[in-house]
Amino acid sequence: SMAAGGWCPAGGRWRRRRVERGAEEGSAVLRRLREARDDLVSSGFWAASAGTVPELGGGTHRGCRSPPHGLTPLSVLAGAVQPPLAASTEPPARCVCYGLGRFSGCPSARYQLAFLLLLLEELGVPPGRCWLFDPAFSEQEVAVLEQLGLRLLPDNEEGKHDVEGSFTLFYMVHCGKALYNNLLWKNWATGSLSKMVIVGNSFKGIEERLLSRILERDYSYIAKVLKGTEEVALPAHPRYLDTFNDTSVHWFPLQKLQGLSPEVWDCVEEPTYQECDDLEIIRKEEGGGRHSPTATQC
Repeated sequence: SMAAGGWCPAGGRWRRRRVERGAEEGSAVLRRLREARDDLVSSGFWAASAGTVPELGGGTHRGCRSPPHGLTPLSVLAGAVQPPLAASTEPPARCVCYGLGRFSGCPSARYQLAFLLLLLEELGVPPGRCWLFDPAFSEQEVAVLEQLGLRLLPDNEEGKHDVEGSFTLFYMVHCGKALYNNLLWKNWATGSLSKMVIVGNSFKGIEERLLSRILERDYSYIAKVLKGTEEVALPAHPRYLDTFNDTSVHWFPLQKLQGLSPEVWDCVEEPTYQECDDLEIIRKEEGGGRHSPTATQC
């Protein structure tokens, strides 16, 4: 009767206030995300990365055996230009994003998400074909991602995502080396690797920073695929040095992969990292079972 007379139970009032506050905070996150997107565009970084060049629009160089002078990394990724030694190329059908981090409060993570949204738009990948995972996501961040039309992977795959024959873009900025290694292991065949593009930590940089025996022992799939990889670094920009430093676009041309020695494909043992001292990955059993090994950037 109290409710009928216009009164609300205390619990209902607080619940409504909490919902309203959550909506306001979510709107603020979306506003900051739009500002980050506008900043990436106005600063010239997005143009330098995606390439406002004829190749993207007209594909005038389709079929070239090597990229023309001045080619930018994402114009290769967009499928407008045939990558070196590749038999064919196509725009990705879907995207998987790992390790984005707490984008509601972390500027670097927010710029990385804004860049991803621009990238999906550029490549014509619908938001509903992009899956994300990070155990660090808050309920509010999950709600924002869903509002953007993006989807969440239900489980911590530890990077072990099978492309299942679909050309897939993996967006993995500042993720741990084990995540890349696991991804390569899961798709360790010429047909699968040639359908992957990875935007993430430079494989060349990983090779340069690690002793070869450590690379071959702990991250053997990265070590084995190096000679089958094409890599183009994202451009350096003073405003985003911490956000996109050491980030490259990687792809694996079929002819390059087929040119590797047969022994490379013999060992398909799942990585265990038993001797690895600094494993940069959140395992399922460590509480990262729901909502990806998070980027340790904020």
